[in-house]
Amino acid sequence: METTSLASDRTAERIREELARKRLSRQWLADRARISLSTLEKALTGRRPFTLATIVRLEDALGIALRAPAPDLAVVTAQGGFAPESMGAYARPAVNWLEGDYLTLRPSFSEPAALFGYITSIGWDESQGHLIFSETARLDRQFEQQGFVCFPHLSGHIYLVTNTLGQYRMAMLNRPSGGGALYGILSTLIAGEGAQLIPCATPIALLPTGLQSDPVLGLVREGEECFDEYRAHVARIPQSGFARFPGAC
Repeated sequence: METTSLASDRTAERIREELARKRLSRQWLADRARISLSTLEKALTGRRPFTLATIVRLEDALGIALRAPAPDLAVVTAQGGFAPESMGAYARPAVNWLEGDYLTLRPSFSEPAALFGYITSIGWDESQGHLIFSETARLDRQFEQQGFVCFPHLSGHIYLVTNTLGQYRMAMLNRPSGGGALYGILSTLIAGEGAQLIPCATPIALLPTGLQSDPVLGLVREGEECFDEYRAHVARIPQSGFARFPGAC
């Protein structure tokens, strides 16, 4: 998988070429793909990544393929195409169901009563031979994370790991449930007093974007659209036993 920004840029370029070749308008494409013109414009100008759901709809509307097919298991095995043992030694065909775009939800660090939403994309990096992830559409873009994906057989959990000069950040997620949702814990660093960074752990939910071509992102406060739905997903993590948050000793 290419980085999300590069892949989106190439997708946008292909769509613009197809529209020019067929002499079609962006409004026609938005109507035909059943997405808003605003969503299409933001994706084509790089202000928002193309979600998997949007790409599928655009492929149907234009009659072209915008995604590369996953390799055959026999070919991958013959070429030794497995992730490193330190990441779980998985092959792409065994984990390709995990590839895609996810609406990511967690409590806000700046406003405890609010929720924070952004996009996490997971895909295969051909050059490195394993899954990678990247975050986009965050309000605090300077803190957008990208890294590698571990999927060890022993625990069965999915780990999204960022390692920046020895500084780690990690999301530990359960296997999918409830329509492909991934629930778990995010361990990271947040701003403390002055320039100090302090450890923090919080519930985190990754929901496949599915047919939601334009999910609500950013800070979502009580009373706003999608707040109750988003809060139910985050609250489900401790309530349903996806993770535990014992009280301090």
